Amino acid sequence: MKLDVRVKPDFDEFEKVITGKKQPTRVHLVELGADEEVMRFVVENVLDRQWVPYSEQTRGQYIQQRVGFQAAMGYDFAGGIVGFEGLPQFKERRGADTAQLSRGQRHWVEEGGGIIKNWDDFERIDWDGIRADFRDLEEMRHLLPDGMRMVVGATIFEMILERFLGYEDLFILSVENPELVQAVFDRWGQKVLDFYEQAVQYPQVGAIFHADDLGFKTSTMMSPEFLRKTVFPWFRKYAAAAHGQGKTYWYHCCGHVLNVMEDLIEDVGIDAFHSFQDVILPISRFLEIYGDRVAALGGVDMDQLGRLPEEELRVYVRQILAECMPGRFALGSGNTVANYIPVENYLAMVDEAHRWQA
Repeated sequence: MKLDVRVKPDFDEFEKVITGKKQPTRVHLVELGADEEVMRFVVENVLDRQWVPYSEQTRGQYIQQRVGFQAAMGYDFAGGIVGFEGLPQFKERRGADTAQLSRGQRHWVEEGGGIIKNWDDFERIDWDGIRADFRDLEEMRHLLPDGMRMVVGATIFEMILERFLGYEDLFILSVENPELVQAVFDRWGQKVLDFYEQAVQYPQVGAIFHADDLGFKTSTMMSPEFLRKTVFPWFRKYAAAAHGQGKTYWYHCCGHVLNVMEDLIEDVGIDAFHSFQDVILPISRFLEIYGDRVAALGGVDMDQLGRLPEEELRVYVRQILAECMPGRFALGSGNTVANYIPVENYLAMVDEAHRWQA
């Protein structure tokens, strides 16, 4: 499939749309991320370019092709690639990757417990040795085409839920040893804040796109009281870091979090909310309720994106556009462009965005 993408990156316009300062004249696209397998397929089979695997020697080429992919699809921003050095060895499971564009093996978090179960485990971690690695971001900022910016993101709740404490231990320790849980959040939360405060200093960084899944299908995983006491104070600091530099703070969150949406909008101060499941709240309904105060990003339900035949998906996407445009809205997957999504469906979604006319 060939795409007819005639737009040029214009992050300034994108920002005006999601902040409600301007009505969109076209459909802007947004993704938290796309799996490398999808990008590689598109680069090789749609853009007719050679894919260069990542290595220390090919760092610049690898990042350039990621930026090139996003510009060619019509995105106004590229995801800044930032990791953390000095992290301890975490637990994980491995299993066969059965996706259409398989990577061979998938890595899964160990849900039962993480690496911190008591104060001794906490003290054994070299917290001072953990720091953000800005090398790839430094490379990327010189490769952006005119009009494009970077967005950067990290996690606090998910990192602790999945890595440091584990699901079950977080739930148990939040009752049996809340002081330890608070200490872990304070330590890792500060690491994320340090990263954000440095990242937003870059002129090429346009926004923070923070990602933390707080919920599941019917509720938040932790009580609203826990989130207000332990998690949201850090969110406020991250939003303030962005706003202090005149930049926006977007928030990705999976699951049912409507019981804390007012906290996110009014207390934290998010500028845009991302990740939608139709079974929880379709994006058009979200805009009806909250669209005068916050932007809605994404909206194409992952189940629909993954399983609908292409022509039915196009009808579904056109319906979203009919209900959400023009508005404080950008189109994309309800989560990320995972490697189990049929590439033709991803391309159809992008194509419908570029075909839209007011």
